[in-house]
Amino acid sequence: MIISERFRFRLIHYRVFIWSALGLLLVGLAGFLIFAAAVPRVAESPSRTTDAIVVLTGGSERLTTGLDLLHGGWAQKMLVSGVSSAVDVNTLLAAVKRDANDFSDQIDIGHSARDTFGNAREAAEWMGNHDFESLRLVTAGYHMLRSRKEFEHVMPKVEVVPHPVFPASVHLDQWWLWPGTTALLINEYVKFLATCLRSAIEPRGNLGK
Repeated sequence: MIISERFRFRLIHYRVFIWSALGLLLVGLAGFLIFAAAVPRVAESPSRTTDAIVVLTGGSERLTTGLDLLHGGWAQKMLVSGVSSAVDVNTLLAAVKRDANDFSDQIDIGHSARDTFGNAREAAEWMGNHDFESLRLVTAGYHMLRSRKEFEHVMPKVEVVPHPVFPASVHLDQWWLWPGTTALLINEYVKFLATCLRSAIEPRGNLGK
């Protein structure tokens, strides 16, 4: 009888554990699918200017897109955040075959950021130094949701306009058919959840405007 009661008690706990685990798995899966669907697939053509452009390092497409926007007059200045300390503006432009003379003193580079949170803090300090109130954020489409979350948390009074770019190696349409893209999105989703958790705990930043 005692053994039977103990067995039933353990069985109940086991069932609760199993159903709780399945529930968390389903919630996590649903959240991931919502996240994957929300990742931008297209970049809208600019319809108005911003004070600044901020480019996050991580692919030549990001830099060339930022330079095209700057050259097109869509902002006054551009910050490239997260650049190696061994690289200066001329070296950066030479890597994408652009002439520094075309951009005068419009480009600044930041060397301190090592991750997306660091990018946001680096950009916030730069924005504040220039009294800028709006920026166009250039990064990969799969990275945009987390980046924008970080930027808006650190700079709540600065308008952040997303401008995603799309590396050829990332297949956002029918991503489930591409194991590499699927793994990339899962990793980005986990990081996005961590960003949301930290944003909920930490007070909103007062850097920038």
